[in-house]
Amino acid sequence: MTLNELNIADITSARRWFEQCCASSTWIDFMVKARPFKDVDGVTQAAVNAWSRCDNQDYLEAFLAHPMIGDVDSLRKKFANTKAIAAGEQSGTSVASEEVLQQLKAANKAYLDKHGFIFIICAIGLSADTMLHELNIRLPNTTEQEIETAAAQQIKITLLRLNKALA
Repeated sequence: MTLNELNIADITSARRWFEQCCASSTWIDFMVKARPFKDVDGVTQAAVNAWSRCDNQDYLEAFLAHPMIGDVDSLRKKFANTKAIAAGEQSGTSVASEEVLQQLKAANKAYLDKHGFIFIICAIGLSADTMLHELNIRLPNTTEQEIETAAAQQIKITLLRLNKALA
C-alpha cells in the first residue's frame, strides 16, 4: 500500500493494514485516527507517539501476535522461511545448530512460564546464538522489567514493518 492509499483507505482497511505491523488494538486506533500522514516520517512519529500512549495491556496484546519459538520443528520451519517471509529479519538464525535450537526451545518455555508472555526481541541481523544469549540475560528480570524491555523491542519491530510495508 502506498502512503496515499493508506491515507484514503476506509477505516476497516486501514485497521487491517496497521494490524500487520502491530496487533495492539489501542495502537491501531491511534494510527487510524492520526491519518492523513504527510510522509513516512510522519507515520513513524505517529507510531512512536501512539505506542507511548499504550499501557501494559496494550503491550501484552501486541506480544500475543508474535509466534513463540516453541517446538524444534516449528523453529526449523520459521528459520527456513525467514528469507521469504521476513526478508532478512532473522537470517542469522538459518544456520542454528541443533543444540542452540534445543536451548532456545527450553529458554523460551522458561521465559513464558515465568513472565506469562513470550520473549520479544527485534531479531534483525541477530544469530540464534545472540538471541539465546539475550534471552538468558533477560530471563532473571522481573516481569515488570520485561514488559518494559519487550515493549521497547516491539516498537522497533513495528517501525521496521511500517517502513518495509510503505517502501
